[in-house]
This record gives sequence, C-alpha cells and structure tokens, in this order.
Amino acid sequence: MTKSKRKDIFIEGAIPASLIAEQIDKHSSKTDIGAHQIFLGQVRADEVDGKAVEAIEYSAHKELVEGTMQQIREDLFAKYTLSCMHVYHSLGRVKAGQICLFVFVSSAHRGPCTEACQELVERIKAELPIWGKELFAGEDYQWKVNK
Repeated sequence: MTKSKRKDIFIEGAIPASLIAEQIDKHSSKTDIGAHQIFLGQVRADEVDGKAVEAIEYSAHKELVEGTMQQIREDLFAKYTLSCMHVYHSLGRVKAGQICLFVFVSSAHRGPCTEACQELVERIKAELPIWGKELFAGEDYQWKVNK
C-alpha cells in the first residue's frame, strides 16, 4: 500500500499528455495491480452571457491543500483496498481544451478502484481550496463555481 506519495499536487499550466502516459507506464511493472481508474478534468469553452470561456486561471491555498489532500488520501486508503493514488492539479492559466486535473487510482480489483476514484474527484472539488477564474476575451472574467 502506497499511502504517502507526493504532497505537492500542483503543476504549473496544463497537465501534459506525457505526464499521464509516464504515470501509466510506471505501473506496468506492478503485477499485483489489476485495475486502474483515471479521471481527466478538461477546461470547457462554456458560453456565459454570450461569451466563450477561453481559459481558466487556477490559484490555491497550497498549505491547506496539502493537509486536506493528505487527509483525503488517508481516508480513502482506510475505506478502500488501494495500491496507489496520484493527483495532479493545474495552477495558473489553462486554455479551453487542455487538461487541468489528472486523478489516477490503482487497486487489485476494479470495484474499489472505481469507487475510490469517484469519491476522490468529488472530494477534491468539494474540499480543496482551489479557485478558478474563468477568462473571456479581453479583460473580462468571472469566478468559477464547481459543479
């Protein structure tokens, strides 16, 4: 069981596909794992009042995120039989169409893996002090509400 992995979950800018591929590849030698569940959050070009979101600028209270994320990690490892868990979230500007959240959970079996990943994503959205400013053309913006 790999409970205490990286505490800093942040990546500056969009999460590159190469990081996602690298994480998947690193697990190919772990023969006790039978299931992986991946969630990728992508910035949408939502239309708000006739204007399209061009990007989201993410900011966070890093110290609070670290402590809260560690508690979420411990809770999920206690609740589910997991092999490992990885979370990466963007900071700074991420354009529409780019990946801003990468969650990767592994387990011996698909059931706990799938359930843990779903709960992890919901808790990240609900509990972590991460904010997104939706940016429109020009200087126009609005604060994003997590749904």
